[in-house]
Amino acid sequence: MPHVDVLPRTRANARRMRSAMTDAELKLWNELRAHRLMGLGFRRQVPIAGYVVDFAYAEHRLIVEIDGSQHARAGDIDYDRQRSQRLEEDGWAVLRFCNDDVLRDIDNVCEHIVRVIGKRAFE
Repeated sequence: MPHVDVLPRTRANARRMRSAMTDAELKLWNELRAHRLMGLGFRRQVPIAGYVVDFAYAEHRLIVEIDGSQHARAGDIDYDRQRSQRLEEDGWAVLRFCNDDVLRDIDNVCEHIVRVIGKRAFE
């Protein structure tokens, strides 16, 4: 996977985050893990470009982020925007879903992910 950050501190942070996933992250991971979603091979809490992203599908360079309510604050919105821009500069597409969407409508979240991957497959 190109541009994956291999700094020991970032890797340790990713490992810690894997064991402390939010309810929404766990719910989506249960749909993505072990190629359960259309046979797609997602990884969780992946270090990429100095960040730890929630989920990544390397084959079509797709990142899925699950955002809690704290991401609605002005400073966090700017940080998320900069982070997404940096990842997109490396060729990744970034999808963001809020916790409520994942917890209340996981089927539509998964359908959207599959649609985006389908589009990226033909780019």
